[in-house]
This record gives sequence, C-alpha cells and structure tokens, in this order.
Amino acid sequence: MTLAYLTTPLLGIVDTAVIGQFGDAALLGGLAAGALVFDVVFTTFNFLRSGTTGLVAQAFGRGDPLEEQAVLWRAVLIAVVAGVVLAALAPLFAVGGQWFMGAEPRVSAAMSVYIRIRLIAAPFSLINYAILGYVLGRGEGGIGLMLQAVLNGINILLCFLLGLELGWGVAGVAWATVTGEFLAMLLGLAIVLRRFRKLERPSRRRILDLPAYRRMLSLNRDIMIRSFSLLAAFALFTRQGAQFGTVTLAANAVLMNFFLVAGYFLDGFATAAEQLAGRAIGAHAAAPFRQAVRLTLIWGVGLAAVASLILLTAGAQLVAMVTTAPEVRAVADTYLPWAAFTALSGVLAFQMDGVFIGATWSRDMRNMMLLSFLAFAAALITLAPAFGNNGLWAALHVFLLVRGFSLLAVLRLRMRTAFS
Repeated sequence: MTLAYLTTPLLGIVDTAVIGQFGDAALLGGLAAGALVFDVVFTTFNFLRSGTTGLVAQAFGRGDPLEEQAVLWRAVLIAVVAGVVLAALAPLFAVGGQWFMGAEPRVSAAMSVYIRIRLIAAPFSLINYAILGYVLGRGEGGIGLMLQAVLNGINILLCFLLGLELGWGVAGVAWATVTGEFLAMLLGLAIVLRRFRKLERPSRRRILDLPAYRRMLSLNRDIMIRSFSLLAAFALFTRQGAQFGTVTLAANAVLMNFFLVAGYFLDGFATAAEQLAGRAIGAHAAAPFRQAVRLTLIWGVGLAAVASLILLTAGAQLVAMVTTAPEVRAVADTYLPWAAFTALSGVLAFQMDGVFIGATWSRDMRNMMLLSFLAFAAALITLAPAFGNNGLWAALHVFLLVRGFSLLAVLRLRMRTAFS
C-alpha cells in the first residue's frame, strides 16, 4: 500500500508543477489555499475511509462477511447524501476560504476557481473513500493500489493536458481531479459489485440498522474532531505563510508537497498497522498486535530516514522542477531542511494513527490530537513572530513530535487492558 499512497502526493506535486510552469506565485498560492479548503471540508468524512477500514477489519477478524458488506453500503449511503450537499454548497465554501486566508486578490481568485470546480466531485470522492476503506480493511492492498493508481494516474495525465497543454491553469487541474474521481468510482463499484454477486448479501434491514449507523457516526465524531484539529494546524500554517507574503506562501506550498510525499510514503505502513491491529483486536490476539506495532514502527523509521536523506540531497533539484519562478525557488531552497526532516518528526505519529484506527480507539486519537494542536498553537504564537518562517516550520515539527509521543504513551496504557 505504500505504492498506492505515494500516487496521492505525486498528484499534488504534479498539480503544483503544472501551475508552477506559469511562473506566477499567486497561482501557486491559490492552488495551495484551494486544496487546503478542500481538505478541511473533506476531513469531516475521513471516517468513510479510516472508520470503514477499522470496522471491516474487525468484521474480517471475527469471520463475519455479511457485516463486511453492510459496513461498506452504510458508508456508501452516507457518501452519496453528504457528497451532493457538499457540491451544492461549493460557493459558500469558496467565500469562506477567501475570508479565512486573507490573501491578495489574485490568490483568492485562483482559490475560488479551484474550490468551485473541485467540489463537483464530492459524491465521487466520498464513495471512493468508502470503497478504499473496505478493500484495505480486508487487507487487499493490491486492489487498493490499482484503484489509487487509476484515480491519480488519470488525474496526472489530465493535469498536463488540461492545465498545461490547453492552458486552463488552475481550472484544468481541478477538472482533471473531477474526471479521475468519477472514473475511479465506476471502477471501484464494478469490482465490489462483481464480488458481491457471488456472495450471500446482507438484508436491507441490516444495512439500514440505526445502531450500526450510530456506531459509525460516533466513531466519526472522534475521528472528525481529530482530523479537524490536524487540518486546523495545516490551515494555520498556510495562513501564517500567506501573512509572510505571496512568495513565501508559494514556497511553503512547494515544500509541503515534499512533506506530503514523505507522509503518504509512511502511510503505507500505517495502513498495514490498521489492518493488522484491527484483525488482532477482532480476534482478541495480543501477540500479533504487539508484533504489528513493532514491525511497522521499525520499517517506518527506516524509510523515514531514507526519505529525509533523499530530500536533503535532491530537494533543490526537485524545487527547480516544480516551479520556474526564481523568487519562489530561492525561498523554498532556504527552508528545504525543515521540510526534509518532517518525515523523521512525523513517522511515529503516522504509525500510531494506523494502530489506533485499526483498533478503533478513536477517542484517544481525538484527545491526543487536541493536545498536539494546543502545543502547535503555543509554538506558533511563540516562534513565528520571533523567527518568521523558520519559526513556522519549527512549530510544525513540535506538532508532529507531540502527536507521536503522546499516542505512544497512551498505547502503553491501552496494552495493559485491551487483551485482558
């Protein structure tokens, strides 16, 4: 699944690189701000991926195939309703994003275009979350890889065609995403429907079981608060970068793509932890649970070190590939070491997220994320005014480190009672 997750930040880099070829820092800043608003909106429904993974993994561990199917269809129903509502509210989200960012008019205009088009794909994106959560919960990483590769491969090709070759710019990048999400949804539905045709199906009553929806939404409540806190930290990071000027905003956007590459690279091991931890919890097996935690952490730390080394040695060349704007390149090169070491700062947080999602210990994730956000806010208030963009990046590292070590402390307490 590491390969599957790598296709997502690769798309982000391609988006940035396509817009970067226009040599306009305002367009880069608008793309970054628009993508952030989109992420904040969709954070509400992150449980359609992560929550579905945990619930399906536990049903798989119990040997309950009917519940596996029922979990998927509940998630799909929520996705359809929520997606239509989000698409209809796109203009309001665009206005709200412009108000929050407080960026210059050209940045705000590009951001608005991106949000209004991108949210057309809301129903498709949320259904894709549900399908991906289902296949990952069953440990079918190959299918997950294929779906993500199709989604992001189409996006990447159309980004170049619409955004660069046809000169549509930010609008072309957004339409590429809409098309990719729609086609990936059709493929994912075809795969699961073909499989279910051969299996006994859950009854309509079971799919529409209200207590099951309450459990899923209760899980969502905690994951939503956790995810909003995560995105709030990134939103404040982006907003503060905008206050330092359009060039700094654009440079930080380029560097954040490198952080996301490292993060999604490590998320492959976090997903493995989700699957293995969920099965162990479902089977009430302590030894496999401990082994899953240990092995995914060892591999994660090793690969985080490799990712940091690559960014340190080749980061300047990557920045030059992403943007043609000389002023953006210069600022990005200055702060490159901060971005390079985010992989090592964040590896424990990514891996612990996987363990806690698989175990469905969502309340602990919520509480530790709130603690981490408070630590980030305190660091931001203290360091950014004194050290500028260096202080901003230092605050991000504080956030990542507190997340990881606080969850590790809670895990040790959980292990004493989870299998007793």
